[in-house]
Amino acid sequence: MERGLLWLPLLVVFFWLAWQGAREYQKVEAYGIWAEQFERAKYDIYAVLGQKGDNITWGKPTAKGPIDLGTFSLLAVQQIRLLVNEKEVEIENPPQKGRTIELEFVFSSNTDSVRIPFTEIPLAAKWGQYLQGLLQTLHSESGES
Repeated sequence: MERGLLWLPLLVVFFWLAWQGAREYQKVEAYGIWAEQFERAKYDIYAVLGQKGDNITWGKPTAKGPIDLGTFSLLAVQQIRLLVNEKEVEIENPPQKGRTIELEFVFSSNTDSVRIPFTEIPLAAKWGQYLQGLLQTLHSESGES
């Protein structure tokens, strides 16, 4: 009987881990379906992000698909900044570590911005570099400097 009581917590932990894994798998599957509509997309535990043309869509991943979706046009963006621990860092030379990692999109109106969280600094930096290049291309095509 004592052995059974010793194994019970391990059994509970095993089932909890299996349930968490199944839940995360459902999130990834729902993201895969959602991401098909985009030219480029990313998934992590904090946010999903998709880019199609000059539109950026982001939201929070769930097992039933992304929620709290927002969309904006890169044409309305004035600046893209990489924030690590709430401080702006160089996208080309990011730090190795940080607790909070976000890409911030500052709009031309300067009234507000959008911050999209990331789990990894290199991934955020690559997205920032790609979107900055796309932003420059879009602005040059529209005749802005």
